[in-house]
Amino acid sequence: MENSDRDIRSKRHYRRKRRIRLLVFTLATVFFAVLTYFSYAAYHTYKAVDKSYAEVEGRNEKSNLREEPVYVSNDPFSVLLLGIENYTDENDHGRSDTIMVATFNPKNQTMKLISIPRDTLVDIPDYREDKINHSYSIGGKEKVIETVENFLDIPIDYYVTVNFKSFINIVDVLGGVTVDVPFDFNDINQKWERFYFYEGKQKLNGDEALVYARMRKQDPRGDFGRNERQRQIVTGVIDKVTSPSTLLKIDEIAEEIGDNIETNMKVNEALAFIKKYPDFRSSSIEQLEITGHDNYIDGVYYFSPDEEAMEEITLILQEHLSYQRTSQETDEYNSNKLE
Repeated sequence: MENSDRDIRSKRHYRRKRRIRLLVFTLATVFFAVLTYFSYAAYHTYKAVDKSYAEVEGRNEKSNLREEPVYVSNDPFSVLLLGIENYTDENDHGRSDTIMVATFNPKNQTMKLISIPRDTLVDIPDYREDKINHSYSIGGKEKVIETVENFLDIPIDYYVTVNFKSFINIVDVLGGVTVDVPFDFNDINQKWERFYFYEGKQKLNGDEALVYARMRKQDPRGDFGRNERQRQIVTGVIDKVTSPSTLLKIDEIAEEIGDNIETNMKVNEALAFIKKYPDFRSSSIEQLEITGHDNYIDGVYYFSPDEEAMEEITLILQEHLSYQRTSQETDEYNSNKLE
């Protein structure tokens, strides 16, 4: 009888050990599968985003206005944001329909965001005075960077170009963006589809967001109203990108970025920024606006910025970037302005 009890207990013990081993093996298999999947996804995402990387020709690791390279995880830096409208004419590379500059200060984790009206009359280096949005068709992103550096008197450390088709797709992948519509209006897209916007909070999909950002003729503030709406879209996208729910869509976003966005910010730099400042939100963004007056030259419309207001904006941005020209650079800059 005792032997029979021992046999029963032994069999039970064996079966229990077998179940434990099976459970451990199953958990290990699941863990390995999950780890493999996320490792593959992370590698796939990294490779997709890495396709967007493109250096700025004519300079190495830094702006020509910098003495030393900047690092996004520690140093104040600037980013030029360009919305590009491409044309079918092989002799016309398109124009930068949207031009924004963002500066980020890691010490206080704040961003300043400024729009440059596309009709702004500026000196395009090695060319002539013209509308700033023509600088892209003249010399691509390099000429825009050079022109903006000369106009704002700050270094442009990074750039991001996005075409309008990609803009639509990214907004849709993010699940749309919410904006505060300033007044009722409606407008059409390039397909002659009409979209309606009503004063107050409204969630927009990609097509709606593009129409909302580009409308100008119905806005009583003209380009200023348009620029403000574009900044709304940018801040809305920032909030969506920094949202935890976006992690579930990172693969789709990475594919869209890799195929349609161009930047000189490396993937490891962007990841370092996200890791160090995970709580950054649009509430930390201060929006700046360029003031000036309408100007007509030979019947062509230009926007001429107010010089005193521009000096103030320049000082604000320089301080935010902890940037100060050397005495030699200042003398050269002032000399060029007098010529």
